[in-house]
Amino acid sequence: DWAPAKTVTPTDITSTAYFYRDAQIVALAAKLLGKETDAQKYTDLAAAIKTSFNNKFYKPETGVYGNGSQTSLSCALYQGLCEPANRDRVLTNLVNAIHKTDDHIDTGILGAKYLLTALSDNGQARLASKIARQTTPPSWGWWITNGATTLWEQWNGNDSRNHIMYGDILAWFYKTVAGIEPDPQSPGFKHFIIKPQRVGGSSAKATYDSVYGTIATEWYYLKNNRFCLNISVPANTTATVYLQTKDPQQIEEGQRGSETNLEKTAGVRKVSTNGDFTLIEVGSGTYRFTTALSR
Repeated sequence: DWAPAKTVTPTDITSTAYFYRDAQIVALAAKLLGKETDAQKYTDLAAAIKTSFNNKFYKPETGVYGNGSQTSLSCALYQGLCEPANRDRVLTNLVNAIHKTDDHIDTGILGAKYLLTALSDNGQARLASKIARQTTPPSWGWWITNGATTLWEQWNGNDSRNHIMYGDILAWFYKTVAGIEPDPQSPGFKHFIIKPQRVGGSSAKATYDSVYGTIATEWYYLKNNRFCLNISVPANTTATVYLQTKDPQQIEEGQRGSETNLEKTAGVRKVSTNGDFTLIEVGSGTYRFTTALSR
């Protein structure tokens, strides 16, 4: 975990985690190439690495991985090494570790990739946003207050001042704040996910130039606790839109003054619910969704 802010994370934790991910990638590549024997070999290897990782680094009495650093805990969550039964305890320990640093990041370059996504994927998007918004060191915001127009190599500003090392926050902005996510089951944005998370702030917008055309999102709040999401889905693609309401009847589509219910909206292919979210399958086109937000 090169260039940590303060706490050093044992190398064998992050290296073993990447060994696990590499084995998974080789297994997938072998499967795509029709090499079933190799696919099974590396699937079994990945499973064995996961078992060894948890046996060596997880402490069931405390729910901590390794030395309990932000990187150790977020690594296990981000890389899929944490067993589902232990996830809540590990997440709680990660949140507590962040609070101990006054809600500042305390990682090097690898942990900076894991931390915000691990939080956002586990119901802690607002805490991730708080870390991203900090303006005192160590933080990206502190760089900006000191005149940075590029990413730096070190949190303290030493060495290179044009480095991508802490740059995964840019992907986090797209995936979590703007809500533009690739669908792992449909590579290349043939189908994609739009799921902006409520991370604070009053609005956000972004565009992504996919091979099929520009994907665009913009969200903002309306009066009476209503939320507006504008999206653009390129031709020959589809998207799954997540809106934070349990009741699809609360959702309307269309320009202001001419909104209609989802069942009357051209381009809407399927509506379902999952927990606190309504999922809307849409074809290509532009849409304006408004809804009352779930508390």
